[in-house]
Amino acid sequence: MSDDNLYSGLLEKLKQQGNWPSVYLFKLIIPNDNQKLALTQKLFGAEAHVTINKSRTGKYLSISVKEMMISPEEIIDRYTKATEIEGLIAL
Repeated sequence: MSDDNLYSGLLEKLKQQGNWPSVYLFKLIIPNDNQKLALTQKLFGAEAHVTINKSRTGKYLSISVKEMMISPEEIIDRYTKATEIEGLIAL
């Protein structure tokens, strides 16, 4: 499935919200790996509010990021870039 198809439903829902720019909450899960964490944090701006929690077993990190987004397309672009990080799951 292409990224366009994967995120088309989300894009439509975001467009219907209509109030842009707006703060958006990204929720991601990655393997507990410093390189993957650095790559994930690099996706977001310095002004983003990032919260990181370890899973009970310590194998994974749950990352919540609140950041001001200009448009729904900017959110989809961010998710598309995130898919390049091996093992990342976007919720």
